[in-house]
Amino acid sequence: MPALPNLPAPLRDERVLLRLGAERDIPEILIAHQDDPQMHVRFGQERPPSGAELGRRAEREAHQRAAGAELTLTILEPGSDDCRGQLDVHHLDWDHQRGELGIWVAPQSRGKGLARAALTLAAGWLFGVCGLERLELLTDPDNEPLIRAARAAGFSREGVLRRYRRERGERVDVLVLSLLPGDGDFSAYA
Repeated sequence: MPALPNLPAPLRDERVLLRLGAERDIPEILIAHQDDPQMHVRFGQERPPSGAELGRRAEREAHQRAAGAELTLTILEPGSDDCRGQLDVHHLDWDHQRGELGIWVAPQSRGKGLARAALTLAAGWLFGVCGLERLELLTDPDNEPLIRAARAAGFSREGVLRRYRRERGERVDVLVLSLLPGDGDFSAYA
């Protein structure tokens, strides 16, 4: 399993910057969960994460990236280093050159196009630098804001996986969206 390349500098376009997730993001992550009490539910979690849990995750991040297992990118607006959300790259399958994405945006930053911009920017890097050939986004079939952002970034709706996973003791449906290198112009990182 190859290591995920390090980012020598944040990925950027005119709307968003993406840098490696860091421990300094924890306060904004906790505030986002406080401002949106249902955010953890959309992640399939029983409760919001604690600061200690987020700290342990941040400590594991470099090892996970070096192992080629996962990566967390923090979403920033130009001119600010305050976490506005995060994009996770996980369930990487290097034999089949595919990975799964997860994304969230803080409530006060929603509606600005940050999710679409972050998905597009990350996809260009993941296709061009990392060599992935398929990206997947799994979400609740009723998560219209995320579905709109993903579609605007070029993702195609593939269908619903019925009763695909267990969340909070129940089986739930999951919508699959996918993106391939030919679905958009990702030449900036080729």
